[in-house]
Amino acid sequence: MTQRGRATRSTGRPRDGAGPRGPREGGPRGGDLAARRTRLRTVIEPVVNGAGYDLEDLSVSRAGRRHVVRVIVDRDGGIDLDAVADVSRAVSTALDAAEEADGDIVAGEYQLEVSSPGVDRPLTLPRHWRRNVGRLVKVTVRAAASLPGQRGEEPGGDRQLTGRVVGADDDGVQLETDDGRTSWAYAQLGPGRVQVEFTRLAELGEPDELDDADDTDEFDDSDDIDDEDDVEDEER
Repeated sequence: MTQRGRATRSTGRPRDGAGPRGPREGGPRGGDLAARRTRLRTVIEPVVNGAGYDLEDLSVSRAGRRHVVRVIVDRDGGIDLDAVADVSRAVSTALDAAEEADGDIVAGEYQLEVSSPGVDRPLTLPRHWRRNVGRLVKVTVRAAASLPGQRGEEPGGDRQLTGRVVGADDDGVQLETDDGRTSWAYAQLGPGRVQVEFTRLAELGEPDELDDADDTDEFDDSDDIDDEDDVEDEER
């Protein structure tokens, strides 16, 4: 079973936008994080896809005097630290090239973080369910999809279902529950949430995914952020 959420590469990317040539023109500036995020996606997503990965999430947040650009990538079979480092370098190179051509993408200094998804990532797309076959998942079954005769369920209301993912394709997912195996179309379900099973992890001989990030690959060559500079204004 693939470990997730423990591979992180953080690289300081100082950008002051005002070198000897003065402030650069072009690119979103000021407080429009949504515009920055859109511009970043147009640069980053082709690089990630071209390397054989999916761009699962991209966010821009303010942290003190700089921005933090967080990039979440994944693929079938999972992603390890070496792959994260490769993607991080490719994304960094692409951002440098985009800024040379079009001006600052993120005004001021920013820090790039590339990582794999954690177990708390909601399952919303077919590939998310496929990559979690074998895991225990809790999901909301929408009211219109509730099966008749379910024990302890109010008719016409949403209900929580917990089951192990035993199969998933482009059309739907199969769950093994206490009542047996059931099949669901994705439209019938809300976002799924992986349930951490400490006993099962021990039986499989895998390290706990929620342990301290001993395997974390972090590099930051920029100034430390003051303790009082909390991350704020995150745009997702």
